Amino acid sequence: MLAPRLTVALSLALLGACAQTPSSVTLEQKQQSQCPLSLQVGQQFILRLPSNPTTGFRWLLRDSAPQVLQSLGPEVYTNPEDAGLVGSAGVSTWRFQVAKAGSGQLALTYERPWEVGVVPAQRFNCTLNAQ
Repeated sequence: MLAPRLTVALSLALLGACAQTPSSVTLEQKQQSQCPLSLQVGQQFILRLPSNPTTGFRWLLRDSAPQVLQSLGPEVYTNPEDAGLVGSAGVSTWRFQVAKAGSGQLALTYERPWEVGVVPAQRFNCTLNAQ
């Protein structure tokens, strides 16, 4: 009689542990109001921002929150295949691993890199708190 109770208790404990923290968190520009963002060490953090490099504009990473995040590679640009239009907008994606507990600032600007002294067309800023 003890074995079934123990099995049920262990199963519930394991399910509870799995349900606590998602393995990755994705943030998009329209969700910037959720900042500051709380993350857990070990999670993947994915940032997705609308982008159209055919206009000359691109997102430039100004502060990558190195106190908290480790980059998992360069920016990846994707264009929706169903758009069917040359020069249509797509999405720029960055992937990070939450490497350390602490706080950091993730900051990007959307601009034409060759235009010096021009105010960026857009900005993205988010404070990250990792535990």
